[in-house]
Amino acid sequence: MTAKRGKKAAEPEQPSNSASEGATQKKPVTRKGSSSSTPARSRKRTRSAAGADGQNPFRATMRRTRAPEPATLVIFGVTGDLSRRKLLPAIFGLWQDGLLGSAFNIVGVGRQEMTDEEFKDYAVKALQESKETDTIQPGSLEKFRELLFYEFGEFGEDEVYDLVGKELDRAEEAHGGRKNALFYLSTPPSLFEPISNGLGRLGLADQSEGWRRLVIEKPFGRDLDSARRLNAAIHDTWDESQVYRIDHYLGKETVQNLMAIRFGNAIFEPLWNRGYVDHVQITAAEDLGLEGRAGYYEEAGIVRDMLQNHLMQLFALTAMEAPAAFDADAIRDEKTKVLRAVKPIPAGRVGEVAVRGQYGPGSMDGQKVPGYREEPGVDDGSRTSTYVAVKLEIDNWRWQGVPFFLRTGKRLPKKVTEIAVVFKRAPLGIFPGGLERNVLAFRIQPDEGVSLKFSSKSPGQEMVLREVVMDFRYDAFGAQLESPYSRLLLDALIGDATLFPREDEVDHAWQIVSGILEAWDVRPGKGQTPDFPNYAAGTWGPEDAEKLIGPDRRWRRL
Repeated sequence: MTAKRGKKAAEPEQPSNSASEGATQKKPVTRKGSSSSTPARSRKRTRSAAGADGQNPFRATMRRTRAPEPATLVIFGVTGDLSRRKLLPAIFGLWQDGLLGSAFNIVGVGRQEMTDEEFKDYAVKALQESKETDTIQPGSLEKFRELLFYEFGEFGEDEVYDLVGKELDRAEEAHGGRKNALFYLSTPPSLFEPISNGLGRLGLADQSEGWRRLVIEKPFGRDLDSARRLNAAIHDTWDESQVYRIDHYLGKETVQNLMAIRFGNAIFEPLWNRGYVDHVQITAAEDLGLEGRAGYYEEAGIVRDMLQNHLMQLFALTAMEAPAAFDADAIRDEKTKVLRAVKPIPAGRVGEVAVRGQYGPGSMDGQKVPGYREEPGVDDGSRTSTYVAVKLEIDNWRWQGVPFFLRTGKRLPKKVTEIAVVFKRAPLGIFPGGLERNVLAFRIQPDEGVSLKFSSKSPGQEMVLREVVMDFRYDAFGAQLESPYSRLLLDALIGDATLFPREDEVDHAWQIVSGILEAWDVRPGKGQTPDFPNYAAGTWGPEDAEKLIGPDRRWRRL
């Protein structure tokens, strides 16, 4: 399909308080495949009125100094599920809180033919329907739709990138002479390279007239070789400093609080080592099944979908050394050092340190649910894993001998993500009864917060110890937490890469899981066929996971 422009719908009456300065006229453009030359519609770029700044006191206090420069956000794949459910609500929340400044606009790019007005209606409807959208202030949607524009075409053809370039030209006049642009690839992975190349061919990665940045969603490659090829292809056009590989887990408030609590308090860091820590558990449990994603999941599986990216990032943040400074390079350097220090897992050793599973029929909240192989679009004999637990060992002075247990799966009893640092027992049991281990737990979702479990004397005549928990929850701030995408999008617009994995991080994460994939991706007849399904929906995974963690430890029941 050749990129082209539909006829513009009638302009709605503009709100009386909307700005209109800096308007520019769009030059006539002859469209390919048209029987006649049709002048393209005239469109205005205006300085947007700031959103309802101050509506959220917590966020206003935290972000007042983080306003980005004037910029255009270009979202490729804007009509997709991620954009509709996450990106548009996140951007709207930032704008409504007054965090995007007065010179900002959004250009949606897709293969679906739409006019600007149709796209504005689409975006407003998405905001009204999404559970991620902040409370909408009176008049906000009418003002926000003024920032929205749309282009369509095939991502393999130059014309669509030419149209994007013209959008940046028009935005330049309204934005004070700069062509700053953030390109967000909210598309299937197969389109990452074509879009990157297309932007490069049309000179849209050049930063001589303003900064240009590229945001890439996961999965970044399918394995180590494909990730390296993708990196090489992107670096043909983009410098590493321009590339932002997004992992929304790193935008979650409690993940960032992990660093704050560890490095900002003298009482924790001295204990954060093999002398006091028995083991660490990192859990990312999902209660949902495939939710219509069978095509993707049959290709990816749990290792690619969750372990290689989300859990590996949480692991690196938990185990890293203190950075020399709180900046992107220093933090990412330390994360990479940890990943490099992980004891290799060759294919022949996978059976010792990793467990896989696939859910069968079961019950969730009293309702019967089908097994993975009964899900629409899944093969009857599918060998795709929906659960993985792995034991990682770090060969460095801090963590030698301390195992890190990572687990994630679908159709587990509840949706919860947690990092739990489990300390060693007291060296001498002078009190009656056994002593439980102290646990410092970071709840990443839901009910974000931090808890510390320790033993205390129970009231009464006898010296009897019981477990008690000191609990901090983020709702103590009295304000709604922003979405991870809001944080990460604002960081990308500002140019703060701290929470975005670097190329070498991604490479080392793939190296860690390569042996697991090699052992588990063998075709039937070349390796052992797994005994699937091996756990019922609504349970905490296969029995072998209990053997993995060992006889003197147990998985936390969340």
